[in-house]
Amino acid sequence: LPYVPQVPPMALLGRVTATTFALERPRCVFDGHADASDAVWLAVAFANASAAFRNPQCRAEVPPYKELLSARSYMTLETAAAAFSCSAPGPAVLRVGADTACRDQGRQDPCNGPLPSPGPYRVKFLLMGCRGPKAETRWSEPILLRTALSPSTLEAAPARPGSALVVIASILASLGAALAAAVLGALGAAVWGSLCHRALGTHRSYRSHHIPPGLGPCAPQPAPCQRTLQLVGLDGTA
Repeated sequence: LPYVPQVPPMALLGRVTATTFALERPRCVFDGHADASDAVWLAVAFANASAAFRNPQCRAEVPPYKELLSARSYMTLETAAAAFSCSAPGPAVLRVGADTACRDQGRQDPCNGPLPSPGPYRVKFLLMGCRGPKAETRWSEPILLRTALSPSTLEAAPARPGSALVVIASILASLGAALAAAVLGALGAAVWGSLCHRALGTHRSYRSHHIPPGLGPCAPQPAPCQRTLQLVGLDGTA
């Protein structure tokens, strides 16, 4: 078949990581070739081993995930062919390498496990019937997984102008945080001023009752507002 598998253009759904990548769902590709009992597999091979890959003649010959490093290829994502028809609903993308449980318990069955190295890899879809292969797509272009020193350096692949929206959202979030900090600062200043006014009234009360110096809780160091009090007499004159 002339169809070539490819990484989807959607920025978020098509993200390429160190162990996974996404493919466009091959919708309508097998219509006219598949029966209700047929299944579609995805063959995954290291790019330099794709030419040597041989289609299995039955399900028992399907190379499993655990043999990827030695056989340089495996098959995964077994799906009923009807799920890829033009009328079938379903997600727009297929995630390759998403099942982390494949590395546990020595599983023997075909599995969609994390990819063990950056690759590059090439993939193709294979239509299998009860008597063996019936149709296949072309091999994809090489797909190289992305490794990074930190998650922040991982970007969507392939890059699209829509990713600028993520940058704009980050800038707006930063501006919002700065505005919130300014508002909280203003409210804090107002509350501090109110406390100072209350402290002023308290010290006037102490002076009118002639409480000796040294008995108040802040006697060793005058309160911040006492300097203002010294400039104003008890009768209200400066």
